[in-house]
Amino acid sequence: MKRCVLALDTSNYTTSLGIVDEDLGVVANLKRPLPVKEGERGLRQSDAVFSHVKNLPELFREARPYLRDLSVSAVGVSSRPRNQEGSYMPCFLVGVSAAEGIRAVEDIPLLAFSHQSGHIAAALFGADALELRSKPFAAFHVSGGTTELVRVTPAEHDFSCEVVGGSRDLHAGQVIDRVGVSLGLSFPAGPALEQLAMKNTKKVPKRKPALSGCYCHLSGLENMARDLYSESGDACLTAAFVFDYIGAALAHMARAYRAEYGDDPILFAGGVMSSTLLQARLRDEVGHAYFAPPALSADNAVGTAVLTALETFR
Repeated sequence: MKRCVLALDTSNYTTSLGIVDEDLGVVANLKRPLPVKEGERGLRQSDAVFSHVKNLPELFREARPYLRDLSVSAVGVSSRPRNQEGSYMPCFLVGVSAAEGIRAVEDIPLLAFSHQSGHIAAALFGADALELRSKPFAAFHVSGGTTELVRVTPAEHDFSCEVVGGSRDLHAGQVIDRVGVSLGLSFPAGPALEQLAMKNTKKVPKRKPALSGCYCHLSGLENMARDLYSESGDACLTAAFVFDYIGAALAHMARAYRAEYGDDPILFAGGVMSSTLLQARLRDEVGHAYFAPPALSADNAVGTAVLTALETFR
């Protein structure tokens, strides 16, 4: 019977279960988004924890057919947001608790990683670039909860990540969601806002992002976008402006990184990097860059499963 690993990720907005076999083949990438009330722009941790508790049994039932001809050799879990001292978020405890239960019942090893490491591994896997794990590279983690630029160096079982850039205030995903909700879109607003941006036919106003080396400030973008919509009444133009501004900020930070650290490969991970608009722009402006397909850019447990499989079957 073929062996596999099962991994869980209980982030602030998605419950995820991933299954990867001993040949690093993705058997399943299962997800349940956490419900957000209409007009709201996020979730309280207590609500996220409650939703994960409800979602996990459904995901386990959905996973059963995938496991019929497989033997689970280990369980992996995202146990914290980042590989940093004191990094903590209550929603990850739901996944840890479930993983501990699987370990006890099945008598198999449990491996814990950070949510950020899972994102990086999923993006590397999706970009067919796992070989980058053996040398330093840069990784953008761009989502609703994070906009960071980290320098990644090899570690024995995981990634060693040094934060060297990112946003000093709002995260890119926060701005996208806030602007989207203000335009009447549902949260999370990223895919719908991008669809509006793709329909734009007007010239996008250029505003230079607030930048300092490898860091940027994105808080002003929300106000600029709202002012633009108030003046133009054009939701498509406003959406295009948001993605243009974020793309310019990311491209600048990538160039600043290269100026300081040399021509390291640059990986773009996180839910915001599911955007085809951002990917197309950054492919043109940032050489030696890697992107994952949307299913492995947004929150998922596949990256944690890949890290678990690499450790279990190496």
